[in-house]
Amino acid sequence: MLTCVICGSFCISAQQKTNAKRNPRASAQVAEKLRAITPLDAVIDSLFAAHTFAQCAISPDGKKIAWVENLVGKDGAPDGNTTIYLSDREAGTPPKRISAATGSLPRAEGNVAWSPDSKQIAFLSDAVKAGQLQLYVVNAAGGPAKKLTNVKGLFASPGWSPDGKRIAALFTENAIRAAGPLVAEAPETGEIKDTYFEQRLAVVDVASGEFRQISPADMYVYEYDWAPDSLHFAVTAAHGNGDDNWYIAQLYSLDAGPLGLMKPLYKPPLQIAMPAWSPDGKSIAFIAGLMSDEPSVGGDIYTIPAMGGAATAAEATNVTPEMKATANWLAWTPDGKILFAGSVEGDAQVATVDPSNHQISQLWRGSEQLSAGLWGTNLSLAADGKTSAVIRSSLSDPPEIWAGGIGYWRQVTERNAAVKPGWGESRSIRWKSDGYDVQGWLTYPKDFDPAKKYPMIVLVHGGPGAAVQSEWPRDGEFGLALAGAGYFVLHPNPRGSFGQGEAFTQANVRDFGYGDFRDILAGVDEALRVAPIDPNRLGLAGWSYGGYMTMWGVTQTSRFKAAMAGAGIANWLSYYGENKIDQWMIPFFGKSVYDDPEVYAKSSPITFIKNVKTPTLIIVGDSDGECPTPQSYEFWHALKSLGVETQFVVYEHEGHMFVKPEHMRDRIRRTVAWFDAHLR
Repeated sequence: MLTCVICGSFCISAQQKTNAKRNPRASAQVAEKLRAITPLDAVIDSLFAAHTFAQCAISPDGKKIAWVENLVGKDGAPDGNTTIYLSDREAGTPPKRISAATGSLPRAEGNVAWSPDSKQIAFLSDAVKAGQLQLYVVNAAGGPAKKLTNVKGLFASPGWSPDGKRIAALFTENAIRAAGPLVAEAPETGEIKDTYFEQRLAVVDVASGEFRQISPADMYVYEYDWAPDSLHFAVTAAHGNGDDNWYIAQLYSLDAGPLGLMKPLYKPPLQIAMPAWSPDGKSIAFIAGLMSDEPSVGGDIYTIPAMGGAATAAEATNVTPEMKATANWLAWTPDGKILFAGSVEGDAQVATVDPSNHQISQLWRGSEQLSAGLWGTNLSLAADGKTSAVIRSSLSDPPEIWAGGIGYWRQVTERNAAVKPGWGESRSIRWKSDGYDVQGWLTYPKDFDPAKKYPMIVLVHGGPGAAVQSEWPRDGEFGLALAGAGYFVLHPNPRGSFGQGEAFTQANVRDFGYGDFRDILAGVDEALRVAPIDPNRLGLAGWSYGGYMTMWGVTQTSRFKAAMAGAGIANWLSYYGENKIDQWMIPFFGKSVYDDPEVYAKSSPITFIKNVKTPTLIIVGDSDGECPTPQSYEFWHALKSLGVETQFVVYEHEGHMFVKPEHMRDRIRRTVAWFDAHLR
């Protein structure tokens, strides 16, 4: 066998391949032998080994739980199909599958929503035509699913009206790709114009199946919540391009009747998400703050009168002022309080706030992650406001469904009982930087020996509006693969991150690469102090904003001996005109690049490119709309011209988030091989 110079693993010779084709048993033996002698492959396999859950949903009466599992292909990665299961929370009986398909044929089925009386479940399925979701309803007690729609387009987020007579859903007619800027962009040729498809709010009558799009045709609706009277909605929406204009979305009320009248309620100074109507119908709560990515919600909690006319910013009340945490999700309780979930430093928490006096009461906090299927900390809440279901995981424990009283959950599934992490222990560490208290996670190498000194990779998260929490890695997570390959890995949460309140999240405005990078370097010093790390074998890596920080970091210091910049940003000035979501930049830079180019230039790695000496691997997808390929090309071209060791890899038809398992695995192998070549 020969050692591969790309992935550092062992390759099968041509003769072995021929023998394997002739003898399937020999093929299995070769595969098993390879598995036994390639530790990196074993680590990669551990990243794909866990069964993952796309959603969990507790019934309003708290007695049953439905959840959605991601199905996997032959390579162990999700194949795009999903399966719905239903279980009685207390009976302990085996879960049963809910499906609109016949037999056991795999389908994309999910987006579960319970009826208010807990007797029916709405869900989406492509049982009739692969790739085309339709809305179905099934009796929770059993029986066949009833198909309600026959439309062409993209469905998402079904939700029952409080009176149980209608189901709302987000619908994009004739959509050519999935919604959101994280997916691969469609190729553009010919005359380029501002063309887009509007995601509208649609309503389906459960009895008759009548389907109506009720929101205006020129508005893109992002989120909605039914009013208690079943006659209105609270929605977040914006005119124009859906991917880009989420950053300038406003709060509206929408009439659920035939006319679909829409009235503006609130224009936030920054971003807005998660509208929720109070049980008495008098108020709407929402999360507002500085957010850099549409799925990554975080900020303070606000309330506003529900039907008070065209509201202004002064009429919205921040009910969590000065909170040293970030709210990611919220819901009203029957007694008029707001239950919310979020992040505190690197931990997850669940708490309540009383809108009348702003009193916050923490119900639970833990070094793990809770989710019902959304990004960030969140849960599925029963009608009593106390019972919930969550997908629970940590850096050491793979995901499972849990349910019960908040903080007193009991495990429902045991899908991952045999799955173990392929990396070492993760510890929360804290340090001071410019007067800030900063937190991060230090993951130890697999098979750690305290008598040895190890190299360390600093892995900067994306966003910057996000936070690294103790959560089982998503598919293709290359950071923990590095820990499995024998590295310490530091995941810092510098200023600009969620978890320490809005002042901390906004502390990097007009300061990209300066204060936040000082926080990261101070974290490196703390890691060196608490663990046996070789200061001469440090690496820097990241994706998205982390890719930018990697490009920036190698222009600012020679402390790192190797780097991997994934989906990075080399030049904020050119990036402004290349990316598909330029609206996100205004709150962070203050003005457009055309009005204040200097603030963009001072934070651009390309401005300081001649300082770079660090060997740098550059990786990106060719259809990335958030951090387009030309940004990576520009950085690679500069390094190549300056004689700096570099390698540039572009993956075919991948967006900002990779989805092809072979690309995820190759990205891991290349990243580990790059650091091995320079830090071992």
